[in-house]
Amino acid sequence: MATYKKRGFKPKNKEEEAQIEEHDSTTAEVFNTLDEGASKTEEWVQKNQNYILGVIGVIAVGVLAYLGYHQFIQNPKEASAANELFYPQQYFDQALASETEKDSLFTLALNGAQGKYGFLDIIEEYSGTKAANLAKYSAGMTYLNLKQYDQAVSYLEDFSSDDDIMGAMAKGGIGDAFSQLNQPEDALDYYEKAIAHSDNEFTAPRYLHKAGVVALNLGEKSKALGYFERIKEEYPNSQEANGIDALIGLAQN
Repeated sequence: MATYKKRGFKPKNKEEEAQIEEHDSTTAEVFNTLDEGASKTEEWVQKNQNYILGVIGVIAVGVLAYLGYHQFIQNPKEASAANELFYPQQYFDQALASETEKDSLFTLALNGAQGKYGFLDIIEEYSGTKAANLAKYSAGMTYLNLKQYDQAVSYLEDFSSDDDIMGAMAKGGIGDAFSQLNQPEDALDYYEKAIAHSDNEFTAPRYLHKAGVVALNLGEKSKALGYFERIKEEYPNSQEANGIDALIGLAQN
């Protein structure tokens, strides 16, 4: 136990005097140890200060480079790519609405015109941007409409999105391409991926129906029945629910 030494205090006996001297000696040793540790730390810092400053400098340069890249390179690149995407997207939308010029409008959407970029140009010139990723989706859907199914699969597989609608549509589009390529097993696999991606009321009944039909054609009646019953139970107001009882009857036989 430490003793508190009052001013003017005198020890009563030699034993008490020895305790005080031992305490003072211990305290002095502690402070000496602290002083020595501090001196060694200072020596180490002085000896290695170039290395320390170098590490700090590298970290600072890295942070500044990252911020500068996004501020002065990536952000303007994203904005430019988004502006470029507007032009071919117009052709794509017009093609979907057209009855007579679909193929030519889809081709313009892919390749551009009048000095403007098409989807393929944006994918190449603005790689790594959100617009380039969206261009992959649009290019894939364009090739699907042009019945160039291998190309459709290639671009849609490169597209990535967590969006409920677009993510499911991309996977379902790959399923459609494989179906047209007479690869029903692959088609079913991607329809199932589209279903798993999102259970929204727009895409889920659509791909449940397609998956059920393909499964039925493959002779997988129990799987088909499950898909058809999900439409009836979970999406009774969907377009796909019309006539679903007939499909359920086919799957049950």
